[in-house]
Amino acid sequence: MSGDGPRRPQPWPIRVTHWLNVPALVVMAASGLQILVAFPSFGPRGEAYRWYPLQDWTPPEWMRLGHWLAGGRALHFAFAWLLVVNGIVYLGYALASGEWRRRFVRHARDARGAVEMALYYLRLREQPPESDLYNPLQRVVYTGALGLAVVEVASGLAIYKPVQLSWLAAAFGGYDAARFVHFAGLVALAAFVVGHVVMVALHPRASVEMVTGGKPR
Repeated sequence: MSGDGPRRPQPWPIRVTHWLNVPALVVMAASGLQILVAFPSFGPRGEAYRWYPLQDWTPPEWMRLGHWLAGGRALHFAFAWLLVVNGIVYLGYALASGEWRRRFVRHARDARGAVEMALYYLRLREQPPESDLYNPLQRVVYTGALGLAVVEVASGLAIYKPVQLSWLAAAFGGYDAARFVHFAGLVALAAFVVGHVVMVALHPRASVEMVTGGKPR
C-alpha cells in the first residue's frame, strides 16, 4: 500500500477521519467545560494551586454542553470513544499506507525546517524551506498534535478511573495533577485548532483538497 507512485494529497480515509474530528472535538471541549463547572478549582480540595491564575473560573453557559454534570459526562465519554476509534483508524491507515512519510516528522532536520518556516511566515526569511505535501512546520505541529492526543486520552483515563488505574494517575503526579494536565491539553488543542485555521488561510488549496481529495501528484 505504500507505493511511490502519484497519489491524491488527501485520500478518502484521511478526509473522513479529519472531518469526523471536527464535531467530536467541539462536543468534547464543550462537555468538558460543563464537567469543569462542578469543581472549577485545580489542586487538592482546600489546597488549590496558587500559581494557577484562573482558579474558580466558571465557563459561560454558551461554551458548555450537557446542562449538568451527568449530562456533560455522558456526552464527553460518548465522543471520547469516537475520537479514540477515529484516531486509531487514522493512524492505522497512515502507517499502513505510508502516508505518515508525508505528514509526520521523519528527520531531526524537520525541527530546523520548522524554525525556518516560522521565520518565513514572520517575513524574517526570504525563502521557505523545501516542502512536500506539508512543510516542516506543519509536520512538526501535526506530529505534536498526535502526541498531545495520546496525553489527553491517558490523562482522561487517569481521572476517570483513578483507583483502578492508580499507576497511570501516579505517572501524572496524582489525580489532581492529571486533572490539570487534561485541562491544559484542552487549551493546547484549542491553540492547535487556531493555528490549523491560520495555516489553512495561508494555504487555501489545502482546504479544497481536504474536501475533494485533490489531483494525484
